[in-house]
Amino acid sequence: MKRAALVAIVIGFAVHGSGLANQERRTSNAEPRTVRVGFATPGGGYEIQALPLETYVARVLAGEAARDSRPAALEALAITVRTFALANRGRHGADGFDLCDQTHCQVVRTATTITARAAHATAGSVLVHDGAPAAIYYTASCGGRTEIPSRVWPGAEDPPFLPSRHDDACEGMPAWSAEIDARDLLRALRASGFTGAGLRDVRVAARSGSGRVARLKIDGMRPDAISGQDLRVAVGRTLGWQHIKSTAFELRRHGDVYRFTGHGSGHGVGLCVIGSARLAEQGVTAEAILARYFPGLEISRKTSSDPTPPENGPKSQGRGQTPSKLGNALPKPSRGLTPNGTALAPEVLVSLPDDDEGQRGAVVKQTIRAREDLARALGVPPPARVTLRFHPTTDDYERATGRAWFTSGALVNGELHLLPLAVLRSRGALERTVRHELVHLMTDPMLGTRPQWVREGAAIYFAGITPVPGARDHDPQQRPAFRPAPHASCPTDAELLQPVSVGALGNAFARARECFAKQIQAGTSWREVK
Repeated sequence: MKRAALVAIVIGFAVHGSGLANQERRTSNAEPRTVRVGFATPGGGYEIQALPLETYVARVLAGEAARDSRPAALEALAITVRTFALANRGRHGADGFDLCDQTHCQVVRTATTITARAAHATAGSVLVHDGAPAAIYYTASCGGRTEIPSRVWPGAEDPPFLPSRHDDACEGMPAWSAEIDARDLLRALRASGFTGAGLRDVRVAARSGSGRVARLKIDGMRPDAISGQDLRVAVGRTLGWQHIKSTAFELRRHGDVYRFTGHGSGHGVGLCVIGSARLAEQGVTAEAILARYFPGLEISRKTSSDPTPPENGPKSQGRGQTPSKLGNALPKPSRGLTPNGTALAPEVLVSLPDDDEGQRGAVVKQTIRAREDLARALGVPPPARVTLRFHPTTDDYERATGRAWFTSGALVNGELHLLPLAVLRSRGALERTVRHELVHLMTDPMLGTRPQWVREGAAIYFAGITPVPGARDHDPQQRPAFRPAPHASCPTDAELLQPVSVGALGNAFARARECFAKQIQAGTSWREVK
């Protein structure tokens, strides 16, 4: 649903809800009084303000609710907004605040009397799963059918309270169409890391169970396929979000112009804002609206610890503490994990552009596994904190790292900078690239002054280690893309830091690994390679 600049997300938090970073994972009678909000400034930074929680809810309603929404719709959205805020508290922890005022988190505007009233009427009410704020989502319009998370973000969990089901409330609105010139579409794809001589054709190759575009075939580009969501994001980041508003579209080509005709707006997961507004017009209550979009969750009503009334509204008197069931009880998550399967300890920071947020849980779990695996292989303690920053475009990656786009990843000031997630995933290079940069993070304190081939050789060598018992150096997973000639020289620093092409870098990597592996095979500790 949200789109904005790159930001950091602390493990234990996720887009539109993933659970509190709290070892007890239980709601309390004293929720935080304030939310630290980062208001974007023209210069690209943030002005941080601490807002009372219910004031924040009232102001988000002013930015997110459908125009002229009835009280029931506003109250349902208020509970959803509050759940998101508490579940994502600290989402911008690396930036010094909790949530931003942009679409990446929740849009904050000036509260009105009506939005303040809805915040007051629901003060303290939160959707809970296993006693903690639930991992929920909401979207501008589902277009007539909601979607499950994994169909939008590969690897995301699909809890039973986020089903894909027909929704006649929004009536498939809004209907939209857009025409994109082939040259502009090519520019968007290239900005997202796709390569090739030129775009020959784009066509729908598969759809999800909800009818949305799951995969498109791209002739003339590498990779030669892209998911519907990734195409929407690629076009949105480069050409503007007004073009492809959802993945519920038909695609036709007319000469050098691609015509998209669709309906709905946003990812389609969870509560449909337009649908909830229309249900309220029909007399449906806020609780019934929430039960429709989040079946099985409870509304936990507890006394608000926020003594400050919402802007333009009366002071909250509290709502009691009795959970109101919306459906059957849900299974508890694994010990030490949030409902999305992510670690509770804030040891890893993942920075993702907004429309990749749903994949945070999968990225975090993969990073944790790689970190532990590599720590054992290297014989060093796992780093206390790991920060990964996935860039929205290849241009953004190059500006931040000073490295060519085909390097895929770079360690800059102790942070792992990576190409757009969609590109790494489509190339099958996500895990390998993360492991490569993790090795740098773990070994640079000891190898940082050695020749570049030593550092890169260690990263390539250990990034290829497979956890499968009995794996040997000649296993396919460990073979480099290039096999250097016998007695090839070790690459220079310039060959590794300033490669002239993909092929040149691949050759230099292969030689670096070969030089490194020879010393390891001769019995030299990786710490002593030079």
